[in-house]
Parts: sequence; C-alpha cells; structure tokens
Amino acid sequence: MGASELLIALERDCGTPLQQQVCDQVTALVRSGRLRPGEAVPPSRELARQLDVSRTVVTRAYELLCAQGVLAARRGSGTRVAGLAGGAGPPRPPRTTAPTALAPQPPRATDGGNALWQPWEPPPTRHPGAALDFRHGTPALAEFPVARWRQSLHDAYGRADAAALGYGPAEGSPALRREIAALVRQSRALDAPPDRIMVTGGATQALDILVRMLVGPGDVVVIEDPSHTVLRQVFGCSEAAVVPVPVDEEGLRVADIDACVRAQGHDPGRVKLVYVTPSHQFPTGFIMSEGRRRGLLEWAHEHGATVLEDDYHNEFTFTAERLPALAAERHRDTVVYVGSFSKTLFPALRIGYAVLPPHLVRPFLGIKWITDRLTPTVAQEALADFVSTGAYARHISRMTRLYRQRRSRLLGALYEHFGAEVRISGEAAGLHVLVTFTGARGVPEDTIVRLAAGRGVRIHPASGYFVQDPPAEPTFLMGYAALPAPRITEGVALLADAVREATGRRPDERDEPAWTRGSSRWPGA
Repeated sequence: MGASELLIALERDCGTPLQQQVCDQVTALVRSGRLRPGEAVPPSRELARQLDVSRTVVTRAYELLCAQGVLAARRGSGTRVAGLAGGAGPPRPPRTTAPTALAPQPPRATDGGNALWQPWEPPPTRHPGAALDFRHGTPALAEFPVARWRQSLHDAYGRADAAALGYGPAEGSPALRREIAALVRQSRALDAPPDRIMVTGGATQALDILVRMLVGPGDVVVIEDPSHTVLRQVFGCSEAAVVPVPVDEEGLRVADIDACVRAQGHDPGRVKLVYVTPSHQFPTGFIMSEGRRRGLLEWAHEHGATVLEDDYHNEFTFTAERLPALAAERHRDTVVYVGSFSKTLFPALRIGYAVLPPHLVRPFLGIKWITDRLTPTVAQEALADFVSTGAYARHISRMTRLYRQRRSRLLGALYEHFGAEVRISGEAAGLHVLVTFTGARGVPEDTIVRLAAGRGVRIHPASGYFVQDPPAEPTFLMGYAALPAPRITEGVALLADAVREATGRRPDERDEPAWTRGSSRWPGA
C-alpha cells in the first residue's frame, strides 16, 4: 500500500536546498524502516502539493534518490523504495523480549484455575501449508458460489439509496428478517413473525447480548458438559456462576440440573439461563431425545429460566428423522433460538440471528443499540437477495450432498483402518464427528497429535471440551467438510500410522473390523 503522505518538514531559511532536504529526509525514513522496500512513495505532484514546493523540487529529488539506489521508478507502478542488497529489509532494532501472546483473560483473578476458563487450542502443525487438517467448524469454502454471491452484492449496492447506506435499524434489514422467518418456519417448524427476529454479528454476539440481558451477580448459567470453550468464556465473563451438567446419548441430563447446581453451592432457583445444542450437541453430536426436550422445557418453565437453543448445524442432517426446534414446542416463550449463516455460507459473513420471545425483544435491542448500533446493512440486503432468489436453497442442497459423501468417506476410512478399535458419535448431522480410539487407551492425546503432525496431519483433541470426566481413551473432534474425499482417505491412513506408532503395534495388530462381522457394509454406508 502506497504512502499518501510522508512525514517531511522543510526548513525554508536553513541554507540547504529544498531538493537536498527532500533527499535527506526520504533517505532517513528508509533507513529507520518507516519506509520499507517495495512501498510506494507519493507521486511527485502530490508530495509537492503537500510540501508546498514546486513539483520540480520533488522530481529532481526523486531522480537523485533513484540514482543513489534509494528509490526505483518503473513505468506503470510509480516510484517505490528500492530493495536492499540481497533482498534484505531495512535494519530493525533488536528484540529484547519475546512478544507477549495476548489471549482472553479470566474476568477475575480467582478464575485463573477454573476449568471453565481453560483455553483449548490445538498445537500448531509442523507442515502448516500442506497439512491435512481435520479442523471442525470450517465449511467447504472452495465450493462456495462466489460468482452468484457477487451478483447479490452487486444488486444490493445497485439498489442502495441514502437510507441503505446510512445507519439502518439495529434489529436488522426487514427483507432479511422476512427471509429468516420463512427459513425457520419451513425447516424448523418455528413460526415467528419478523419483528421477533434480531439480526446479529454472528451467533456469538447473540449469546453475549443474552448474557448481559438475563444474568446478574449471584445468578447461575447452566451449560452442557462437554461444551465449546469459547462459549464457556462468553458466559464466564458475566458475574454469574457457570455450572456444567453432563450430557449422554439423549442430550443434557435434565434430571441432574438441580443436583449439579446444589453441588456447586448454588440455589437452582437462581438459574437464569440454560444453554443447549439439541440438534447436534457440541462436541459429541448427540441429538436430544423427545423426552429430554419436554423435560427441559418443563423444568425451565417451572424455574423461570430461559433456554438458549443454539442450532448451529441444523441445515446439515443425514437421517430421515428431523425434530422441530425447541422454540417451536410447548412453553416456547421460555426459549431463545439462535442461528448463524457462518457454517452454511462462510464465516467472514458474520451474520447470525436470534428468534426471541416477545418480552425479550426490546431489552435485546437496547443492548444491541449500544454495542454496535447495527449489523452492516448492505450485506444483509445481499443475503436477503441470495435467499429469496433460491440461491441459498440450491447451495444448501449441493453442500448436503457433498458433505454426505465426505462424511461417508471419513467413516469408511476410520472403520477400514481401526475396525472395532474406534468409536464414533455425531455422524447423524453436522460437519464433524467425535472419534475415540479405544485401542489406544493410556496413550496421551498429545502424543498422537505430535506423531500425526509429523506426517502432515492435524487432528484436534477433544478432552479440553470436557469440564469434568474427560474421555478415558484418546478422543478427537474430526471435521470433514473442508477436505475432499481423496484427502480424507490419505489423512486417515497417515493418522492410523501415527496411532500404531503411539501404541507400539504393528499394522496387522488390531481387532477385526466390527462392520465385517455378518455384514458386507460398514455402519452408515
């Protein structure tokens, strides 16, 4: 990026010609590193106007600097700082201390040892460029219809008037809210008018606003265990107590809520918020059963608590059975439904939404107004166009077919290489599965991570998502959406080599695959 201004101050009465002063000061800027090799300097006409001198002064100074090798002028690319000998950059002052890695900090000093606040970041791979990364939460961005999205953006800007380019409504674009209302009505049986739908900067902003709005000192927030660390940190920034409640194959163990809250020294009557991911529990992938769903809504209604339903992967389901949203069922006024377009389209879009009970609409808008005023309006209009023209539905349909194929390849490869020594959950929906290597009991997850990284495979441990009772065997969260099927096959084969090395076993030392016993097909084929 070129400099539009240079920090040059000329002295008119010092006896040194203005041309020489320009040369000296540009050279000093280059030597100090304020101007770096390859960076453009202002055009001579612009710098002359800035310094209030004749353009000839600047032109001659630039010519002299080019002759000295400080600048280089090329037709079509302007005048730039020349590269130093050997391509080295300008000298920089030595670093006396290592840079400090900034990260979210516990809100209070006493929270530092709390497992709720322990960040869980996978170690870096040794091969960042060519790594086979089974990271969760990343859609197949290479398959996104960029040209069609560009058309929606073009149309949105073409229609934009002064109002659209100004400060829009904090609740979001009316057109987008109408489209979201239709989407959740058709796919989630959630019949909510647009005036109960608030557009947010991703789902995380909706969570943050709800915590600020509903939770105060001495209150309790109930979360699933395991759960996402970012979620725990959002809730941990409040002055409430965050209480984890275990999850099993039927979802949140609602009957354990009271006991878990009391065990932490709190009154169940102070529970103000219960966070759940009923359609595809994170990270286990379990789907909440109908009995648990009814029990949770009844419990929340009796205790005056709000259920926060995060439906982060509802669009991608690979079974015929689909349950409606919790917010569509009895006691719906106790549920806030939160969704996002980050996983269905692309994360950088940063558009999410919340479907609120009527009594929470105005308080929610009040907080959103003072936090960011509005979510970017033209992007919302483009998204509304993308949905209304059918482009969104076509994209979801195409991605569902693609993800089904990639999921099938991942499951097949895991069973082919690990047989009965692998346990998988969460394959019914979403963009990841939870994989446990039962044959590697006693092997630290970090050992497998390190050995896999040495083979160019990045795999992400799951134990950090558990507040209590982490898995006894090495368990990993494996996303498959962003990897083509051949890369999945290659990655699992390399991972199998890493696990065998970690356990000290030969390639043929594993149990017969469970799916071969009495069947020619592996589960889920």
